[in-house]
Amino acid sequence: MYSKDLFKDKIALVTGGRSGIGYAIAKLLLQHGASVMICSRKEDPLRKAAEELSEFGTCKYQPCDIRDTEQIMVLAEKIKTDFGRLDILINNAGGQFPALAEYINDKGWNAVINNNLNGTFYMTREMGNHFFIPQKEGIIVNIIADIHRGFPGMIHTGAARAGVENLSKTLAQEWSQFNIRINCVAPGIIESSGLDTYPPPIIEMFDAAKKGIPMQRFGQVEDVANAVAFLASPLASYITGVSLYVDGAQHLNYDKMGLAKVMRQFMA
Repeated sequence: MYSKDLFKDKIALVTGGRSGIGYAIAKLLLQHGASVMICSRKEDPLRKAAEELSEFGTCKYQPCDIRDTEQIMVLAEKIKTDFGRLDILINNAGGQFPALAEYINDKGWNAVINNNLNGTFYMTREMGNHFFIPQKEGIIVNIIADIHRGFPGMIHTGAARAGVENLSKTLAQEWSQFNIRINCVAPGIIESSGLDTYPPPIIEMFDAAKKGIPMQRFGQVEDVANAVAFLASPLASYITGVSLYVDGAQHLNYDKMGLAKVMRQFMA
């Protein structure tokens, strides 16, 4: 669908780029001409991912905890040294765990909010100040989630992702004067390495959940990567401040209480 040189001479940063959706995004950008920096917290798997991705183009890596602004500053300097500029930021890094609201303690709540919301803002602010605003040009795509009708069973990440969506709409207006476009991609249930982190009862619930999705299947990481590539490309040059759902219409009529019901049964 896309030309091989769609992102020729473009420099992209993909957070959480060592696995799953982030890895697929980095791979697709590389395959279409971009040079890519990937980051995540653990250096060894990050290095391995960068080595694999280098088969498709120039891919470098830098360990970085998006919750730590000092580490983000180091990352920005690494990008400046290696590439001289940054054109595209994909905020994909994040994490959460299934939990009913009444059982989430302060530490668990703050950990998810700090990672998914604060980390996204810190990364966006620093890359904006280091690159996009001085350049008067930049593209940001934030990976959120299916939050259209709430997120029962994961209230912490639902709140954080909703915050990222509003952050994106706000900056789409504030930073339009700098020719910076900011959009979100909201994946539904995607068959990626992230699904393996959930306990067996929830994985069984996911298997049954396919029947409740209008398209009767889960998404693939490539589905999300394709949506990101569109929003990051010149094909979307007049699109900013929107959320593109990649979920087979899941957000329109899916039973959002499925996860919470399974968890309540499990707790009982």
